[in-house]
Amino acid sequence: MANISLNKQQQEAVAYTEGPLLILAGAGAGKTKTITERIVTIVKKGTDPRNILAVTFTNKAAKEMRERIVSRLEEEHIIEQENPYHHTPIVKTFHSLGLMMLSEQAHTIGLPKHPTILDSADSLSIIKQALERLGIDPKIHDPSKIRTIISREKGDFVSLREYREKVATTQMDIVASVWGFYNEELFKQKAVDFDDLIVRAVHMLEDHKTIRDYYQQRFSYIHVDEYQDTNRAQYAFVKLLVNPATNNICVVGDTDQNIYSWRGANLRNLLNFEKDFSGAKTVLLEENYRSTGNILALANTAIKKNTVRQEKNLFTSKDEGSPIELLPAWDEESEAEWVAEKCKELTNAGVEGNSVAVLYRANFQSRVLEEAFIRANVPYNLLGTKFFERKEVKDVMSYLRASINRSSQNDLKRVFETPKKGIGKATIAKLFASEPIPKSAEERIKAVYSFLDKILATLETEPLSHVMQMIIVDSGMEKEMLEGSSEDRERLENARELVSLTVRYDNVTGEEILTQFLEETSLQSDQDNDTEEKGGVRLMTIHASKGLEFDHVFVVGLEQDLFPHKNIGNRKRTKEEEEEERRLFYVAVTRARQHLYLCHAELRTIFGQKQINAPSEFLDDVDKETALEHDTYYKQGGGTVVYI
Repeated sequence: MANISLNKQQQEAVAYTEGPLLILAGAGAGKTKTITERIVTIVKKGTDPRNILAVTFTNKAAKEMRERIVSRLEEEHIIEQENPYHHTPIVKTFHSLGLMMLSEQAHTIGLPKHPTILDSADSLSIIKQALERLGIDPKIHDPSKIRTIISREKGDFVSLREYREKVATTQMDIVASVWGFYNEELFKQKAVDFDDLIVRAVHMLEDHKTIRDYYQQRFSYIHVDEYQDTNRAQYAFVKLLVNPATNNICVVGDTDQNIYSWRGANLRNLLNFEKDFSGAKTVLLEENYRSTGNILALANTAIKKNTVRQEKNLFTSKDEGSPIELLPAWDEESEAEWVAEKCKELTNAGVEGNSVAVLYRANFQSRVLEEAFIRANVPYNLLGTKFFERKEVKDVMSYLRASINRSSQNDLKRVFETPKKGIGKATIAKLFASEPIPKSAEERIKAVYSFLDKILATLETEPLSHVMQMIIVDSGMEKEMLEGSSEDRERLENARELVSLTVRYDNVTGEEILTQFLEETSLQSDQDNDTEEKGGVRLMTIHASKGLEFDHVFVVGLEQDLFPHKNIGNRKRTKEEEEEERRLFYVAVTRARQHLYLCHAELRTIFGQKQINAPSEFLDDVDKETALEHDTYYKQGGGTVVYI
């Protein structure tokens, strides 16, 4: 048996297995380790691992938790490492759990077993079609804003009917009309978007007592990570899954790390847990295993100014560590140059680039940083396009999805058009509208459907990676890209990478593997992208950094109205929303393990205008006696450093 070291509070959480449990876990307090050991303890008591559910937000977090749990169950000889059919706990993201349940109950709710899942680009395409059909100018009514409103309303568990009842403006009326068209298209294509995976699962549990009873019996122990980030629909989802006879639910959260209110995350879900589940036990995890004393002192000082929170105080057995460094720069270019030169100094001294992060409040700040890193010749990674949103990857995936769902118009359109087959847009439109198509196109369309049949048949006998290879070659995509530009050949490498990624699914054939594969590839989050394993300094927003940690962290742009960010618009913010900027600063600070650098510019160009900026109020929380304050740095273009 492995010697697993737990502190007193972690042991308390692990041992309390029956009834509702709230674990308030500060940043770096070992929450994943605690959940893992709690699940292992429940299995050791005799519970079938398949009756234990753990839910989190990102594929990355779910993968890490699953691997830790399986590793510990193997160490305890509860499951056999060499047995690929062993039973393990169910570890899912909210969206993948919804997809699993909708697929399992597809016959009851009128969905195909493998529904097409629209990504943000697909959803936007339908919304643009709706605006065009309604004769509305997309330049005046931004399609992406309409999509965001619809997504936010779904997250708040508001139906189209309920939204129509509260329409009070022309803009709301347009959103309602577009939403109606959007729903019709999804129904026609037998498709769902990300929000539907949760909303439809909740409606299914509400409307079908037999299904609700089945899942409440099946998942006898439920664990939810990052509970403070749940929106209204996810909150309803969790409550419907918990068996009221036992209330065996354990949630882990931190009021101080709620930074997603703009996505609908509701801090009250965590604050009201003890009210929702009477008799709940609360355990505080306050010992931090990540950061040095100086970093935690700043984090504690800053967050204590918030009022809507549950009191806790992070501490560590580590020493105070290096002083926090403060860098005032003349302007944003000076700030970027100093950061790039400092990162160069670190990497030249042997520091791994991927253990260094530069965090900023707004996406526009990345441009000047990228330019500085290029000039300084410092390798970097900007959190960018997700692998599964690349055109060539989506083209291959569309062949697979269209083979099992011929109603998916977005996928069929890609199949007809990639590579070019002599089937024009007008012909495709007629086909989708069930209108007569030209005789000349009939054979070409018939050949496409025949190839989709071949894909489906091959899936029954061949590994998934072979099927992917067949799609790339036999569709003609490979030939077209090989004969194209160097950029096309690079796209072919991405398509081939998809074949490499599917090798791990090759132990199973047939439709059984499709649910797992489509689930993992369709439900990507901000952090589930192709830059993860590459080297180089990480450049990212603070929101994207949540859940990550680095030896060296630079927080740039610490100026009033930038960070904390100015409230844009006239809507009055709630107390929780007003305090979110400070929670965001707390998250940024607690990403650092060893060294923290806080930077601000005295001048910054915003919307083409140079502005004089006051330093951020967050800098007042730094203990100036222990910090290292630099003089103001002025950009020298990589030459001799000059301070003024």
